Amino acid sequence: MESSNLKDVTGGVEDAYGEHRAIEEQLVTPWTVSVASGYSLLRDPHHNKGLAFTERERDSHYLRGLLPPAVVTQELQEKKLMENIREYQLPIHKYMAMMGLEERNERLFYKLLIDNVEELLPVVYTPTVGEACQKYGSIFRRPQGLYISLKEKGKILEVLKNWPERAIQVIVVTDGERILGLGDLGCQGMGIPVGKLALYTALGGVRPSACLPITIDVGTNNQQLLDDEFYIGLKQRRATGEEYYELLEEFMSAVKHCYGEKVLVQFEDFANHNAFELLSKYRNTHLVFNDDIQGTASVVLSGLIASLKPLGGTLGDHTFLFLGAGEAGTGIAELIALEISKQTKAPVEETRKKIWLVDSKGLVVSSRKEKLQHFKQPWAHEKEPIGNLLDAVKDIKPTVLIGTSGVGRQFTKEVVEAMASFNEKPLIMALSNPTSQAECTAEEAYTWSEGRAIFSSGSPFDPVEYNGKVFVPGQANNCYIFPGLGFGLLISGAIRVHDDMLLAASEALANQVTDEHYAKGLIYPPFSDIRKISANIAAKVAAKAYELGVATRLPRPENLVEYAERCMYSPIYRTYR
Repeated sequence: MESSNLKDVTGGVEDAYGEHRAIEEQLVTPWTVSVASGYSLLRDPHHNKGLAFTERERDSHYLRGLLPPAVVTQELQEKKLMENIREYQLPIHKYMAMMGLEERNERLFYKLLIDNVEELLPVVYTPTVGEACQKYGSIFRRPQGLYISLKEKGKILEVLKNWPERAIQVIVVTDGERILGLGDLGCQGMGIPVGKLALYTALGGVRPSACLPITIDVGTNNQQLLDDEFYIGLKQRRATGEEYYELLEEFMSAVKHCYGEKVLVQFEDFANHNAFELLSKYRNTHLVFNDDIQGTASVVLSGLIASLKPLGGTLGDHTFLFLGAGEAGTGIAELIALEISKQTKAPVEETRKKIWLVDSKGLVVSSRKEKLQHFKQPWAHEKEPIGNLLDAVKDIKPTVLIGTSGVGRQFTKEVVEAMASFNEKPLIMALSNPTSQAECTAEEAYTWSEGRAIFSSGSPFDPVEYNGKVFVPGQANNCYIFPGLGFGLLISGAIRVHDDMLLAASEALANQVTDEHYAKGLIYPPFSDIRKISANIAAKVAAKAYELGVATRLPRPENLVEYAERCMYSPIYRTYR
């Protein structure tokens, strides 16, 4: 593999360290400009291997005496660390142990995460990451990612250049205003972009050096943080309006200037009003994606497509009722309407009528249209006003009930029993994160529906035994979609994200649910196969990019699934000269 081929493999970006599986056999030098040797090599997380340095490497890199004499394999290191992590009782301690490992030895961190994905995903992401963000100020050791605050206005391009890596392919950015279901955490929201990008690498195969987490700090309206002497962010109320959008405009221009047209910017945990505004403003000029609006929608749509097998009928035969009409709710609703429209050739205005939304004031109906935010207006259908969820369920008789309210315990016994009274198999999705905010638990859904419900949630629930049968709840986790979607955009060199790509990602995920999975009551494939799932999603998304003419990586690779797998980052240690 000479460097001309490297270009094919890395997404058009020089890969100085040859981090790809395709060239794993090749010997590498762990430095480019300054020589990383001896003491400094052990403190460089990108190249440190700890006790896995061989005798020869210890001689040639001045490591003699700096390490105990044992030479161990990466597998043995992994075994030892997993034993250590399992000894911690509290998830937050497991999180801190994992983050400490990432600061010491990056490849070992990803090896652990990839090989133990089902066990460690809830540790490095939801639900534990929520608690980590709340305590980010006190567990904050080494800064990760870039902090861009109002102080940097006018200098954002210079700030981006302070980041040591040049070849950035994915940026996850938050302004910390709506972290999970926890609200405004200001500057402490950084845990979210850091966690998301770890998943881009572990689940989607994007190399770590190509990932950049960013927090935009425009202040916080969280009085507790403003009063906290240890708060790490700007101590002022949130900037809004022109001041806010000017900073974001400067940021988006600087990103394109610094990293080019093909850098993917994923907006994460912005408040509703800004999230919709930013997505519609930049989707036609930048490669942007909002995981709360589009990623959630795509993964939920996939669960719906997959559940048609046990439920019967087509998507258009079902009636959907949402509790929650914010980013997630309206994003999912729109993608369902688009998919039904694609299947039935009916206009989207028509297919939206199968979908109803309940917000904090009751059912969204046309008589309320004047007072509704713009993103709720398409869902205001003709009907008498209904004040609460239970009455809406009884009146509309939906086959599918979806919770995106961010408020826990809203699917009461009466609501679930009502769903079960007119549906043979009611489909119930309690999607709010973290687990404490879920609209109902898996056990409640199965018990109250007498074991007939098909259930999935946003955060993980353990399997439930009811009447001698074990039910495995599905997890409509964005982690199924965004890593594969992002990777598909990168390997095709796409320059825009199109709704059709989201539909392609949903269908690709649903197609990987086998009869064996259905037999266990699953509507999502198990996470243990996530890299294979991501490669398949990436291939479908890339194929759609070529079809739509927004791909720039030409010629198109023959076999996109193989190509995706070949391009994925591998955490196996390299051999140094």
